[in-house]
Order: sequence, then C-alpha cells, then structure tokens
Amino acid sequence: MTWYALQHKPAQGDRALAHLQNQDIACFYPKIQVEKIKAGKRTQKLEPLFPGYLFVNLEQADPSWAKLRSTRGVIRVVSFSSKPAAIADDVIQHVKDSLDSVTQQGGLKSGEAVQLGEGPFEGINAVFQAYDGEERAIVLINFMQKQQSVKVPISAIRH
Repeated sequence: MTWYALQHKPAQGDRALAHLQNQDIACFYPKIQVEKIKAGKRTQKLEPLFPGYLFVNLEQADPSWAKLRSTRGVIRVVSFSSKPAAIADDVIQHVKDSLDSVTQQGGLKSGEAVQLGEGPFEGINAVFQAYDGEERAIVLINFMQKQQSVKVPISAIRH
C-alpha cells in the first residue's frame, strides 16, 4: 500500500474525507489548532495542515481508483505525467509524529513587532509582550526615550 495525495474542492475537505471513508479507503487529513484574532478577540480553530489536500493509502491495483475522481468533494489525484505521485511512508509517518509539535500560526508571539492602529498611541510601533485576558494585550512602546509597558485592546494591534 502506498500513500497518494488528493486535491479536494475548496472548503470540502471534511466532505471528501467522509465520502472516502464510507468507501473503506484509508485516509489521512492532518489538522492543527490555529489561533487567530478576529474582531479583536482571540479564537481557536482547527484548520488543515495542507489546505486543499488529503492523503489516501491504496494499492496500485485497487479497484477503488476508479471511484476516486467521482467521490464528492474530490477534484483529482495529484499526478505527474498521468501517473499518480506516490508519497513515501516515512514522510506521512513524520507528519503524523510531528503534528503535536507544529507551532500555532496566526496568533501574536512574544517579541513580535506590531503597530498600534487606534487610541492615544495610534501609529506608534510596538513590540508585543503577552495577552492580558481575552480582549487586551501588553505591548512595549518607546515613549519619552524609554521603553514603556502599555495595556491596549487587541483590536488596536495591527500586524
């Protein structure tokens, strides 16, 4: 059995996964927890590690190949020269092993340069330090020849 990549339709990865699993095809659709700031609030969301793709484990002579392209949510099998591109087992295993250690993306990290977009410090460059609750953050700004620690609303921070 060999791993192959499938491209799925936009926002239909879960649908494609469900339909493939209903056909008893071994699938791997890695997702990670991502932190984003939306409307000034931090939110956690589960997102695909490889947007637009999922992986299937099939034999070359498996009759399921004929069903793949007509599976709901699937666009195509990733191929080169009309031959499906095989993915080494150790690559998939490495992705599985390291899923937990993937760093979260989208959220602010300590030491990251930001700009304040509203309030009394509008337009001032700052350095993000930490979150202070759900709606505020602590940043460092250069004010009066000194670095000052200031609490600002998360909505005031621009990347």
